[in-house]
Amino acid sequence: MKQLFTRRRPTAIVLLLVLVAILPLNQVAAQAMQAPAPEGSVPVDPKDPYENWNRKVFSFNRTIDRWFLKPVAKAYRAYTPQMVDRGITNFFNNLTELRNFSNSVFQLKGESAVVAFGRFTYNTVFGLGGLIDVATAFDLPERPEDFGQTLGYWGVGSGPYLMLPLLGPSTPRHFGGFVTDAFALPSAWDAVESPEVYFARSLQVVDKRADLIPAESFISGDSYTFVRNAFLQRRAFLINDGEVINDPFASGNDEELMLENF
Repeated sequence: MKQLFTRRRPTAIVLLLVLVAILPLNQVAAQAMQAPAPEGSVPVDPKDPYENWNRKVFSFNRTIDRWFLKPVAKAYRAYTPQMVDRGITNFFNNLTELRNFSNSVFQLKGESAVVAFGRFTYNTVFGLGGLIDVATAFDLPERPEDFGQTLGYWGVGSGPYLMLPLLGPSTPRHFGGFVTDAFALPSAWDAVESPEVYFARSLQVVDKRADLIPAESFISGDSYTFVRNAFLQRRAFLINDGEVINDPFASGNDEELMLENF
C-alpha cells in the first residue's frame, strides 16, 4: 500500500495555478456585469452572468443523470440495507476529515482543527474504520471546511455561478478549492491503491446520489433556478460559518430543507 501523501503535488504550485485561473475569470465576470445591456435584451443576473450556457450544461447533466446515474442510485437504494448504506456514507464522510483539518488550520480555526482531528481519530479507531460515526455521540459534530472556504476566508471573491459538466453547480472559487483539495492537500485517499480507488470513488458517487433522491421532492418551480439558489445559499452559509446576513437567495422553506445535500 502506498504511503499517505506520496502522490500529492506541491501545494504552492497547485495553489498558484488555482489563483491564476480564478482571478481573471472573476475580473471578466465583473466587467461583463458592469457593461450596459444592449437595448431590448434581457438583463444579466449578477449572480449568474453565464446563465444561457449554464442552462445548457444543466440540461446535459440531467440527461446523464436520468439515463445512467439515477437508475443506478435507485437500485442501490432499493437493495442496500439501511444499516449498510449508513455505514458506507459514514466511511466516506470520515475520509473528508483530513480535508476539514487542513483547511481549518489554513483558516486559523484551532477549535475546528481539533474537532476534525478528533472525529477522524475516534471514528477510525472506535468506529470500525469510520463505518460508525461515534464522534457525533462524543459531541463532536462535523465542521465541513474545504479550500474554497479557505480562499473565501482570505478574501478571494466567489466569482460567477458556473454549472460544470458532470460536476454540477460551482463557482470559480469553489472549483479552485475542489482542485486544490483533490490534488494538493493530504488525503486519506492516498492510502488506496489503483484500481481499488476508482471502484471506491464510483461507490461514493452512487451513495451520494442515492442520498439525494429524497431531497428531489423539495424542488419546486424552475429546477435550474432552485438548484442554483440552494447551492449559492449553502456556500454562503459555509463561508460565513453559519451566519448569512441579508441572504438574497432564501425564498422559502423548501430551499432550506435541501441545503444540507450540497
